[in-house]
Amino acid sequence: MTASSAYLLATSLRRRLLHLSKTSLLHHRRHSLQFLSAAADAPPTVNLSHPTVVVWGSNTGVGKTLVSTGLAASLVVCDSASKFTYVKPVQTGFPSDSDSRFLYRKVSQMFLRRRPPSVLLASNHVMKASCASCREVLVEECESRRGLRDLGFYEERKLVGEENGAKSELVCKTMFAWNEAISPHLAVEREGGDVSDSAVLDMLEKCLRHGLRGKEDERGQDRVLSVVETAGGVASPGPSGSFQCDLYRPLRLPAVLVGDGRLGGISGTISAYESLRLRGYDIAAIVVEDRGLANELSLKSYLRNRVPVLVLPPIPLDLSDDLMEWFDESQDVFTLLRELIVKGFSDRIQRLHEMPKKAGDIIWWPFTQHKLVPDENVTIIDSRCGENFAVFKVQNEDIITHQFDACASWWTQGPDAVLQTELARDMGYTAARYGHVMFPENVHEPALECAELLLQGVGKGWASRAYFSDNGSTAIEIALKMAFRKFYVDHKSVIDGLEHQSSGKSINFKVLALNGSYHGDTLGAMEAQAPSSYTGFLQQPWYSGRGIFLDPPTLSLCDGVWKISLPKDMLTENVDLENMSFSSCDQIFHLNRDCTALTARYETYISNELQTSQNSQLTQIGALIIEPIVQAAGGMQMIDPLFQRILVNECRARKIPVIFDEVFTGFWRLGVESTVQLLNCLPDIACYAKLMTGGIIPLAATLATSAVFDAFVSDSKLNALLHGHSYSAHAMGCAAACKAIKWFKDPSTNLNLVSDGRSLTELWDAQLVSQISSHRAVERVVTLGTLFALELHIDGVNSGYASQHASSLIMKLREDGLYMRPLGNVIYLMCGPCTSPTICNQLLSKLYARLEEFNQIK
Repeated sequence: MTASSAYLLATSLRRRLLHLSKTSLLHHRRHSLQFLSAAADAPPTVNLSHPTVVVWGSNTGVGKTLVSTGLAASLVVCDSASKFTYVKPVQTGFPSDSDSRFLYRKVSQMFLRRRPPSVLLASNHVMKASCASCREVLVEECESRRGLRDLGFYEERKLVGEENGAKSELVCKTMFAWNEAISPHLAVEREGGDVSDSAVLDMLEKCLRHGLRGKEDERGQDRVLSVVETAGGVASPGPSGSFQCDLYRPLRLPAVLVGDGRLGGISGTISAYESLRLRGYDIAAIVVEDRGLANELSLKSYLRNRVPVLVLPPIPLDLSDDLMEWFDESQDVFTLLRELIVKGFSDRIQRLHEMPKKAGDIIWWPFTQHKLVPDENVTIIDSRCGENFAVFKVQNEDIITHQFDACASWWTQGPDAVLQTELARDMGYTAARYGHVMFPENVHEPALECAELLLQGVGKGWASRAYFSDNGSTAIEIALKMAFRKFYVDHKSVIDGLEHQSSGKSINFKVLALNGSYHGDTLGAMEAQAPSSYTGFLQQPWYSGRGIFLDPPTLSLCDGVWKISLPKDMLTENVDLENMSFSSCDQIFHLNRDCTALTARYETYISNELQTSQNSQLTQIGALIIEPIVQAAGGMQMIDPLFQRILVNECRARKIPVIFDEVFTGFWRLGVESTVQLLNCLPDIACYAKLMTGGIIPLAATLATSAVFDAFVSDSKLNALLHGHSYSAHAMGCAAACKAIKWFKDPSTNLNLVSDGRSLTELWDAQLVSQISSHRAVERVVTLGTLFALELHIDGVNSGYASQHASSLIMKLREDGLYMRPLGNVIYLMCGPCTSPTICNQLLSKLYARLEEFNQIK
């Protein structure tokens, strides 16, 4: 493609894009979300047996195809026994404009001109083209047809420099082609042939396999190269309408950016560079044409040698020029570019291979017994795209494969690939605008908007204040301080009287909490949770458990039926068995349960426990703290919501402040924005983190009522809440939270919202869930919202957190592309609020298949 023809094509494209209507843009936006979600069904595998790069353009008409051609010539013309694979995923203006044919012919022409001592096997294959394109290639008439068809256009030649010389290969492929020289998404509208992002990635992976070295191939890494060339600029739309920098992001192949040497090209090149970096691409080099404006000097100054900037000689504008002399003049630049690509590839492979051993030697992992983790079990995460880890593995060859993050990275994650990019962009803007600014007596827009969204969302109807901190555990510490102050203010006269009667002895404040609870790792939060593996002497010798801990009734799905399991202290009286099982999860949350015999039993149990705990007047229960509905770290135990509702009401009647620990359960994790909707009762204080920011950056918030806030209002600063963090209300965290909160609540971005916008559709297939709950290897199942958990059946006593029973099953599931980490013999799958139910059911199917195998082994 000459510079002149490329410029004309770019001009035509810009004119046509002006006519794209707003409705059409929204149409493509929605389809982009669907296609990117679908791409997660079977993310592509990247083979690392040899270097592969993507050639991007800072604009249209900057010479991407010339760079690809120069790279090809530097290999198959200059080096014998080499192989070059060129893939053009999307081509418009076909067949009059075909970049793969241009490269195929120019490289062949250069080979014949230089006559190297080798043989070149060259081919060009156009795989699918619109019927409008086919009319100009085939004799067959296609006037009445639209859409794509298998074109099968193929040409090849054998070029001989020396008959007995070493053989080199040049493989050129165009995947999808349309006739009109316009943006691909417009070509789809006009000529048909919808192509999803997942279809592009799937075919691209297949095409790149032709660049692999076979076991009998003796070519080294420096003699095999694959190049993928994009269409237009970095943010030009693909066939589905999604930007190409987003379309190819699951592959995260190293980039070669072709800069713009023209007037205004500095800005365009830097913008393209920043767009790629924002999405996590590594850039091997920037190549720019010398137009006499010294654009490369400004680029080098801006990049500060982070990325090499290579300069090509001016491209002839004469359409009759065959460019042979230009390629000769550019040969050293392309040779250097190839060397940079090969070195970058080699360095990357070395780093990836060394990471497990280095990590095991110098890193101390949380919640990990290092003695149980050999180097081969260390997961090397190269990147993340949406809900998938890109994981480096050594199999027959080095590959980057994908694993679904079924732990939601410790329950924080919710973004798909689109939201991940949106969050990165908003955080980048906020970092550039604010950096970090201290918060007391100050305000900035992200914090103010975030507070408003919290109070209008999870705090709607009860909360009036938002207190920002840095993580869930510290949010709990703050909540406890708030609750104890509120209790003191409400009971001041009684407390003062008790202290006077006891000769000035201090009142011992305790919390009321549940066995199996977990509220974080800081010392105060640990004191508010029941004894467990996390609070034992070897973990916290200071632990005393400053609480009254009740045994709660739990719910689980067994043999397709939801059943209540009562603690032994509640089994002293007969309970109506009709109230103990449910055919559906909805029945569990129905308010008609408030009028059952079980309600009376719960009330009696709770009243007795509260009465017993307060026999000593110097001990006061100053707060109730619960994880609503599900105790996560305690083994994904589902607590009967009726019990928790009665517990809240009993405490409220005694003016004991109520804290909801929604660090795990908030923001749609259990299918609703806040578990207040499920419990049908209100807290005085609630804590949020994890999904609040989409999991991209730490931030926490403690919400409180006006009455709680008023307990700290005074003329003395000593009565204020003297608690804070250096990074309180960090602007980047607040911006991320604003984006995530709005994204999850918007039906145009979260396709899982039911029509009233108050809950998510069912994500896990009910029939398959029932089958798993009936499996002989399964003790119980809990499923709600984005969570699916099961406890493996185990004979013997070692079924707690230290159990290794699930280890072999976990490793098999990782081989299947599911990254999971057990809680003892409890394993779980966790998706995001926007995850397609199709993906959830694929996860369940893989789990069910491995359960069958696991049971046979055991």
